[in-house]
Amino acid sequence: MRPIVRLGDVLTLKKPHPCGSSRWEVLRVGADFRLRCLGCDRLVMLPRRRVESRIRKVEPMAQDCESEEVEQ
Repeated sequence: MRPIVRLGDVLTLKKPHPCGSSRWEVLRVGADFRLRCLGCDRLVMLPRRRVESRIRKVEPMAQDCESEEVEQ
């Protein structure tokens, strides 16, 4: 089953980036993902399949929870 990834989510990937960080922010979702390394701010574009196979954990964007509380 494929994980649900949305714009602004933070992904923890299986392999670390050369800077040592394994956490990435999602900047674009589609056939390709644009990710920003949270360790060194490097931007990369990777195919969806490659990213989805490497995901260990998806942390939803914090603003989603806050906006739902305000609307109620």
